[in-house]
Amino acid sequence: MSETRNPNGKRNTVIGISLMLGVMVALTAAAVPLYQLFCQVTGYGGTTNTAEAAPGADSDAPLVTIRFNADTARGMAWDFEPMQREVTARVGEQVTVFYEASNPTDRAIAGTSTYNVTPQKVGEYFAKIDCFCFTEQVLQPGMSVAMPVTFFVDPELVIDPLTEEVRTITLSYTFFEMEGTDITTNAALVEETGTAAN
Repeated sequence: MSETRNPNGKRNTVIGISLMLGVMVALTAAAVPLYQLFCQVTGYGGTTNTAEAAPGADSDAPLVTIRFNADTARGMAWDFEPMQREVTARVGEQVTVFYEASNPTDRAIAGTSTYNVTPQKVGEYFAKIDCFCFTEQVLQPGMSVAMPVTFFVDPELVIDPLTEEVRTITLSYTFFEMEGTDITTNAALVEETGTAAN
């Protein structure tokens, strides 16, 4: 008995593998925007709230220490760090801190960042007013930029039974290199103002 081979079998396999690779490349390119959308919709991963302004703090409002962390993803050549390691503020008090990114390479690099807060249960009480996250930042060779983050801790933090004991929060950012972007778009703005777009 002889086997009958399907002449289209190899072609179908090649097409299937090509489609899978195409989908994987597309998902990789869309990972940061999809993560942002997912976190904003679900509150997953310590996603914070946004606000226009802080409510203000009473002089006897509880104090909270906010620690700052900075990471770069594998392959991102920037140096990235918080300019302050921590601050102590009253709940409801508006605070501005800065992170610094530097490009020590000989090429322009575009990057974008994601963030989270820990413990994750305090994410809904950590409100950002101004932030550089999820925004394309372009640094020319040898360039450094200070990027502000303005935030406050909602006074409800100390009322919620699940978070009332929390007095230390960590805000973390991770920068990723953006492959295949037109780095000339944001470069003129950075050079003109000395800061990247917020």
